Amino acid sequence: MRDYWLSKLFFDLQSSVPLGAEYRADPKKILDRYPLKPDVRAAVERGDVAFLAALVNPYLLRFYFLVAGMPEAEFLSKVRTAGADAAARSSHG
Repeated sequence: MRDYWLSKLFFDLQSSVPLGAEYRADPKKILDRYPLKPDVRAAVERGDVAFLAALVNPYLLRFYFLVAGMPEAEFLSKVRTAGADAAARSSHG
């Protein structure tokens, strides 16, 4: 299920270069503007790619982590790990 406010945060960061810079300077100040559920906000704050991946469009997720400063290789590694973990949980073997 998609999370509206998380998607809105990620979309806003994608749409505004100044907001992205402000976010990198003081993420908590920007996060306070969005009524995120506590578990969602905690996942954003700890950079939990796997948790957030289930809640937003993959393109917004990728862009968010680039804006947040996560190196591309690290992001892709976390996405692959999340995908492998999800596949293992859903296997019937």
